[in-house]
Amino acid sequence: MGRAMLRIQGGKVYDPVHGLDGVRRDVCVADGRIVADVSGGRVIDATGMVVLPGGVDIHTHIAGAAINFAREMIPEDHRRAVALTRTPVRRAGIGGVTPSTFATGYMYASMGWTTIFEAAVPVLTAKHTHEELRDTPIVDKGCYLLIGNNEIVMDLLEAEDYERARHVVAWLVWAAKAYGLKAVNPGGVAAWKWGQNVKGLFEPVPGYQRVTPARLIAALAQIAEDLSLPHPLHLHCNQLGLPGNFATTLETMKLLEGRRAHLAHLQFHAYGGEDWSTFRSEAPRIAEYLNDHPNLTADAGAILFGDTVTVTADGPWQYLLYQLTGHKWGNMDIENETGCGIVPYAYRERSLVNAVQWAVGLELLLLVQDPWRIFLTTDHPNGGAFWRYPEIIRLLMDADYRRERLKALSPKVLKRIVLPDIDREYTLSEIVIITSAGPARALGLSQKGHLGVGADADIVIYDEHPDPGRMFGRPRYVIKAGEVVVEDGEIQKTVSGREFIVRPAYDETIEAFLQPLFEHYYTVSFANYPVELERIHSAEVYSWEEAVRQ
Repeated sequence: MGRAMLRIQGGKVYDPVHGLDGVRRDVCVADGRIVADVSGGRVIDATGMVVLPGGVDIHTHIAGAAINFAREMIPEDHRRAVALTRTPVRRAGIGGVTPSTFATGYMYASMGWTTIFEAAVPVLTAKHTHEELRDTPIVDKGCYLLIGNNEIVMDLLEAEDYERARHVVAWLVWAAKAYGLKAVNPGGVAAWKWGQNVKGLFEPVPGYQRVTPARLIAALAQIAEDLSLPHPLHLHCNQLGLPGNFATTLETMKLLEGRRAHLAHLQFHAYGGEDWSTFRSEAPRIAEYLNDHPNLTADAGAILFGDTVTVTADGPWQYLLYQLTGHKWGNMDIENETGCGIVPYAYRERSLVNAVQWAVGLELLLLVQDPWRIFLTTDHPNGGAFWRYPEIIRLLMDADYRRERLKALSPKVLKRIVLPDIDREYTLSEIVIITSAGPARALGLSQKGHLGVGADADIVIYDEHPDPGRMFGRPRYVIKAGEVVVEDGEIQKTVSGREFIVRPAYDETIEAFLQPLFEHYYTVSFANYPVELERIHSAEVYSWEEAVRQ
């Protein structure tokens, strides 16, 4: 991207990958990469500032049919959202809880995040998703293929044809130009097409005899390993949002039996209680298991009080949320692949359930001992907008601030959470891990999340400030691929980010098996179904054996 040379000098460098914890040293950049030294070029005096690798968001919803559906359903948010006006270096856009494509890139970059992953893409709508990702400036990006309710795959597992299922999944990843596999309420979204949901991990999915959620999860986790995908199965567990769902989450983690997996928005899966009146936190039980099983990573899916909109392929949950709230509700059936539900929502401090949810997200982040295995997300926009990350960072770094916030909760809530008993405060290095180094490692992106020689020159520089929320809310500089794109909190230059995709190995004769199924079941012809590689702007393709730059 950039050919400029740059030296950042005098700042405190935080790079946990290389054991740098506030060490004063120069960071040098040439040709979009970090290098050992440069001669000439621009010099940034970072005295009184901290120098960190750019943020990496492992789970967000920012592109595609689902987020557009959500945008359509909340015009009231657009009316009150901040509008980004056009400038010589920036296009116009609108913020709010579902920012437009241009605004999404600008807002992430203006906060110091330089790599983001759209968390849920069906192949059927992937072309549209990639168009929007291309329209999202500055940041690098990728997406996960929704696979946990694909009926072709489920039919093959029913027939106990694992080998063919593996080839189909690999073909679908490449057809979608995706980076990894995502399973949402495995089996439950297929059941929702019949107005049902799955009840337990070991009961057959409606319409099947052998296929259960447990079998889907285990098979997909194994397929991700067999295909050597850089990121393991990205799993949205069954029973999201329901009282007592921690038991299902624990069962899910156990049935993986050592296979790698990433547990998405774990906050929504860590609840106790028999019903809404007895709703409580079970974050300690979930954190304890996660601490003891290094095959697992997770992102928090923390919530923040205020208005937002919920967007998920988990159709049965969204229908229940509509019934509980009476809010607007939208539902889509995406043929043989998945579904989608949209419900606008507001998290309120006075709500017992919402207050417990707020605490659970923080509890998980504070109780999971290894920050390399749990990452900062809000499951944007489900738990809150991504641009509110600095609020969570302050809550993690400042125990006194947490205690002040706890005073606003009712005594009834305090009896159902453990947050008041937690004194841990994150260090700045730990914040770098959960926002950058950790997610980069979990994604298999060795060039991200650190400031070592050869890394992508994605760098953020903040003024040191005792209030972490203020510090992380407005970077002094953001450098993307060696180019200064943000200065004094304002966009100075717009660059086009790359898109990461994976090409797993598969038997190309699998197309002869798939084509007649498309002719019989799909509304889209087989030839028009895959996303063409030329549609992907600045694609970086990871093949079975090595990464190949396009």
